[in-house]
Amino acid sequence: MTKRPVLVVLFDGVQSLDVTGPVEVFAGAGQLTGSGDAYPIRTASLDGGPVRTQSGLRMLPDSTLAEAGRPHTLLVPGGDGTRTPDPRLIDWLRENGPRATRLVSVCTGSLLLAEAGLLDGRRATTHWYACDHLARNYPEVTVEPEPIFVRDGNVATSAGVTAGIDLALALVEEDLGRDAALTIARALVVFLRRPGNQAQFSAQLAAQTAKREPLRELQAWIADHPEADLSVEALAARARLSPRHFARAFQAETGTTPGRYVDRVRLEHARRLLEESADGVQEVARAAGYGTPEAMRRAFVKAMDTAPAEYRRRFHAPVPPAR
Repeated sequence: MTKRPVLVVLFDGVQSLDVTGPVEVFAGAGQLTGSGDAYPIRTASLDGGPVRTQSGLRMLPDSTLAEAGRPHTLLVPGGDGTRTPDPRLIDWLRENGPRATRLVSVCTGSLLLAEAGLLDGRRATTHWYACDHLARNYPEVTVEPEPIFVRDGNVATSAGVTAGIDLALALVEEDLGRDAALTIARALVVFLRRPGNQAQFSAQLAAQTAKREPLRELQAWIADHPEADLSVEALAARARLSPRHFARAFQAETGTTPGRYVDRVRLEHARRLLEESADGVQEVARAAGYGTPEAMRRAFVKAMDTAPAEYRRRFHAPVPPAR
């Protein structure tokens, strides 16, 4: 069995879940799949001493960074400590990051990689609240704010916190196969993995909640009835507004147009059905409000760069048989 040593960088103010989420995935690869010590894991800090996470927990590293050796996967988590990092940590990353076979960041760990110049000329993402900061302060980086993780060569960056689990599962699937990743995901009670180009937010979270009661109620109704007539005219009538007034008010209060909001809701509903149900593609298309499988296919290809059938093949979690 090929061993792929993982080194996790620790520092004061690190986000604990950025560390433990991916670590549990890599550790599970050995514990749950019979692959032995597939991912030997070490943690290290600059001086080897304990660090305090942003939530107050203390973590005890295995060694200093200088003693850690060369890993296969170098994992850099995020957290409040990335706001004013120790210059020695940036220097260490600048020197040692290129030596890793695979360079991975979780959440705002991408800010440390960017500060070390390791993201120059690459595509990357980070936690949604830090995307503007990353783009503004590191213009050589092509920031993609939507995906939950981005792969660019041997460098992989993920969005906030739990997205690190999705990225780690993707790496295990790449290394050991889909069955291994599925076994770990089931043990952790998560989906096999969300695709990297899935948006960081659901439609309901991506849009603001409307202030007016009729529009707020309408947002919830849309999510519950994706198969209904969700044209501007129909929604305006339900909100008891003229179509023009409705469209302007909806965008002003939610930050998105009615059409885009409906598109997101329908795509999410279709994706969930493809992941969880045994319904055929035609039934899914009808239930999600697309009308025809071709209309749904076009929406999937545009938003996720994959067709519904391929999405189901990769991400459908079979329902275990009844006992």
